[in-house]
Amino acid sequence: MYRQGIAGFPYYLGIDSLDQIATRDDRVCVLNILGGESRTVTPVSHAFSGGSVVFGTSPGRSGQVLKTAIGDIPVFNTVLEGLKAGHRFNTGVVYLPPSGVRDGVAELIRVNPELRKIVIITEKIAVHDAREIRAMAQANGIDIVGGNCLGVADSWSRVRIGGALGGDHPEESLLKGSIAVFSNSGGFTTTIAQYMATAGWGTTTLISSGKDVYIQYAARDFAHGLSNDPRSQAAVLYVEPGGYYEKDIDWTKPVVACVVGRWKSKLTRAVGHAGAMAGSGDSAEDKERWFIEAFSTEGIFTPATPHASAKGALVTNIADIPAALTAVMALNGVDTDFAPRGSLALKPWIANDQGLRLPPDIALPLVTAPAPYAGQIAALSDQIGAVIARQGMKDKSGASVMDGKTQVSSVHGHTVLDLALLPLNAMFALPLVHEIADAHDRALLDIAVAAEVNLVGDPILVATDAAREAGNAPNAIMAVAAGITGPRRVERALACAQALIELFAKSGLRDGRDVGFDTSAITVDDDTRRLFLATEDEANDPRPEAMLAAIAARGGRSVFLTFLQGLGGRLSRDAILAAITTTIAWGPLVRKRISRLTAETLPWYLRLYGVMVGATIPGEHHQSGSLWGIARAERFQNWTMADLCCLAMTGKKPGPTEALYIQILIGLLISNGPGAISAQGAKGAVAADGPQTPERVQINKAMMGFLTHSGYSHGGNGFEGMAFLLDQFRDSGLTDPTNPAHGLDLKAMARKFALAYKAEKRNAKDLGQEVRALPGVHHPVFKGKPENFDPRERFIAGFMEERGEYNVFHEFYRHLVREMFDVGASPYVFCVNVDAIIAALLLAVLWKDYQSGALTSRNLETAAFTVFLFGRMIGAAAEIDDHLNRGRNMDTRTPASACGHVL
Repeated sequence: MYRQGIAGFPYYLGIDSLDQIATRDDRVCVLNILGGESRTVTPVSHAFSGGSVVFGTSPGRSGQVLKTAIGDIPVFNTVLEGLKAGHRFNTGVVYLPPSGVRDGVAELIRVNPELRKIVIITEKIAVHDAREIRAMAQANGIDIVGGNCLGVADSWSRVRIGGALGGDHPEESLLKGSIAVFSNSGGFTTTIAQYMATAGWGTTTLISSGKDVYIQYAARDFAHGLSNDPRSQAAVLYVEPGGYYEKDIDWTKPVVACVVGRWKSKLTRAVGHAGAMAGSGDSAEDKERWFIEAFSTEGIFTPATPHASAKGALVTNIADIPAALTAVMALNGVDTDFAPRGSLALKPWIANDQGLRLPPDIALPLVTAPAPYAGQIAALSDQIGAVIARQGMKDKSGASVMDGKTQVSSVHGHTVLDLALLPLNAMFALPLVHEIADAHDRALLDIAVAAEVNLVGDPILVATDAAREAGNAPNAIMAVAAGITGPRRVERALACAQALIELFAKSGLRDGRDVGFDTSAITVDDDTRRLFLATEDEANDPRPEAMLAAIAARGGRSVFLTFLQGLGGRLSRDAILAAITTTIAWGPLVRKRISRLTAETLPWYLRLYGVMVGATIPGEHHQSGSLWGIARAERFQNWTMADLCCLAMTGKKPGPTEALYIQILIGLLISNGPGAISAQGAKGAVAADGPQTPERVQINKAMMGFLTHSGYSHGGNGFEGMAFLLDQFRDSGLTDPTNPAHGLDLKAMARKFALAYKAEKRNAKDLGQEVRALPGVHHPVFKGKPENFDPRERFIAGFMEERGEYNVFHEFYRHLVREMFDVGASPYVFCVNVDAIIAALLLAVLWKDYQSGALTSRNLETAAFTVFLFGRMIGAAAEIDDHLNRGRNMDTRTPASACGHVL
C-alpha cells in the first residue's frame, strides 16, 4: 500500500494541518487497553471525545469490557478479531511494554488498510525498534506521534487521543483559543495550557511529542501543520536538550519557545526522558541560540529583560510563557482569546510557618482555594497534629536510622553522639515530641516522672519484688512493672490529655506555656470538669499538691494547668500529668511535627518511664513520702531524670561526674537503629495489634516487647563486661581508677589474659567445644579492616581526653584487643565496643563504693545491665510511637519465602 505524502518533504507526512491531528471523526483502537495506565486514562479520553474508542485489545481477555461514563468499550484478543466483529478505526493507540511496541504497530498496519495515525504512549523503546516502526509507517503512509508521549488533543473539537493531556478533567484545561502547543514533556503540555489561561490564552491543538531517543512526529512536522492551520495564530514549544529536531526551521507564525535543561549538559547518561541527553552541539545552550537567532532577539525573555520580537521569544522558565506570549502577540497586533483567569503569582492555600516570624515579603497571605479544595482545606485546618501515612515497616523506621558508613545511629535527626552531651531529661522527651526539649520543659518532665517512681502501696512493687526474689534479670523485673501499667491504669490520664487537646484545638494557642493566653472562650461541661478533679478515693494522695508546688518552685508555666486550676476544686494527679504532657507536646503538635495520637498518649509513656525506673529499686526503699531516704519534696523540686536513674542503680544521688557519665552512657545507648533486637521487639508488639485505634493502643505491651528482647548478649553484655573487669582488677590493689599513676602494668595484664585465652581457644577446639565470647570485644564494626573500632568508644575517648580525664578500665580494654591480636588469639584487632565502655565508665565512678562495700559486685553488674535498659527504653519509645503512627497490621512479619529450617 502506498500513499502520497505532502510535497516538499523527503519523507512521508500525511498531516497537512494541525486541525487534522485529533478530530471528532477519528475512531480509535487501543492496544493493551486493560493495562494499568490505559484502564485509568482511556475512559476519560473516550468520554471527553464523545465516544471515539471503538475497541481495544488485551490478549486472553476477549469478551471483557472497559467501563466508561458513556458506555462500555469492548475488548478483543487481537486487532483482527475486533475488525472481524465489525469495528472500524483509523487511529491506533499503543500502551504496550517497550518490547512489544514494534509487533503491536506491525499488527495495526498489517490488518487494517484504513489506518492513518498511531499514537505511541510507551517510553524507552529501543532505537532499533523505533527505526523499524518508522520504516513500516513510512512504507504504508502512516503518521506516528511518540513514543514516550501523552498523546494529542484538540480544544476546538474537544478530542483527546491517547494519554492524559488535561488530566482527569480535560475540559478544565483544554480551553478553546488560538495557540498551538508542542511539547517534549507530556505533563508540561497540560501545565503550559493552564498557565496560558491565566493570561487569557486558549489552545487549538496540543501535541505531546514525547522524548524518546527517536521522535516520530517532530518540530518540523509541527511547523508545517501550524502554518496551514487557520485556527492557530501562534505556538508554544517546550524543548529539552538532545537531538536536532528544532534546528533551522522556518517558523511562519509567532512562536514562544521554552528551552530547559542546562544542567543536563553536565551529565553523561540520559535521565528522565530518554532523549534528553546533551550531546555535541545539541545542549540546552545550543538550542537557546537556535531560537534567539530565529526570532532575532537579544536574549532570553524574563519579566526583568523582556526580549521579544514579532517572530517570537525564548524563555527558560515555563512560568514566563504567558507574559512572553502576550508580549509577542501584542507586537503582532493580536489580543488575548478571553479575559485572564487569575495569575501565576504565588497564592498559598495552606501555610505552616512552624511558629517562625517571617519577613513581610515572604509571609504571603493565604487565599481561598477554588472548589472543591476550599472545603477540603477547611476540614484540614480543623485538624491538629500531623497525619502520617500507613506503610509497611519491616526493617524500617521513621524515628531512628543507622548510618552505614559511620556506624552511628540517630533518633529523629540527632546522632547518639550528640544526644550523649544533652541533659538526660532532654533525651527522654525527644522520642515523643521529636524535638529537643528546653530547660523549662525538661523541668516539667522531671516532675512528671518523679511523681511515678515511688511505688509504695502499689501492686507493681509487690510483683517486681517477687520477680527480683525469683532471680530475674533487670529487664524481666521492668517488664513486670510495664505489664501492670496497662490501659486501665492510664485511662483517665489519657482521657484528660484528649480532653485538653480537644478544648484547645481551635483556640489559636501556639505555645502551651503562654499563661497569658485568654481562655475565657473555652467552656467545659460538668462531665469534663469532673474528669479533671480528684475523686474521694484520691483524697489522701499527696502527689497532686507536691507536683503543683514543684512546678511553681521550678518556674513552670502551663496555660493548660492555669486553665484547670481555674475550674475550682482539687485537681487529680492524672489531670496534672496530662497538663504537663500537653504543655510539652503543644508546640510540636500545632507545628505538625507530631500526631495527635502521640500527644494524647504521652502520659502513658511518662508513667511507664517512672514505674520502670522505680521497679529497679528494691521494695524496702519505697517508703511513704520518701524514696531511698530522699523526701518527696526534694525529689520533685530539685532532682533531674539523671539523678533518679542514678538513684535507681546505686541508691544515692550522683555527684557531677557520676551524673555526667551516666547521662553520656544512656545517650550513647538510645538506639542502634531499627535493626536492633530490642527495637524489633517493640515494633513487633505494635504490629501484632493491627491498626491503632484508641481502644487497641497497647504501649506498655510494646515496651515489654523491647524488654523481653533484651538479654545478657543484647543489653546485658555490659553486665558481663563488669564481671570481667572485676575479675581482672579485684586483687590488683587499684585505689583510684581515674589516676593514670595507678602503678599497674596494663599491657602485661592484658598479655597474660590474651595468652591464657589463646590456650583456652586451642583446648576448646580440640575438644569440639564452643569458645566463650569475651564481653566488650569480638564485635567487628568495620569488617575487613585491619583494626576495628566502635565510634561510640572513640567518642568517649576523645571526650575524656578533652577533659583531661583518665579511666584505667577503658585503657585496659584497649591494650587487651591489641594483645589478643599480637599473641595470635584473634585474626585482627577487634574493637572495644560500647558494652566495654558501659562497664568501664560505671566501674570507674562506682569503684570507691565497691571498695567500701556499699555496692557489691552483683550491684555493679546489675547497674551495667540497667543503664542499657534505661537508654534503650528511650529508643524503644521512639520506635513504638513511630510504629503506632506509621505501621500496618503484622508488617514486621518475615514472609515464609524468607524463612528457613535448621536441622
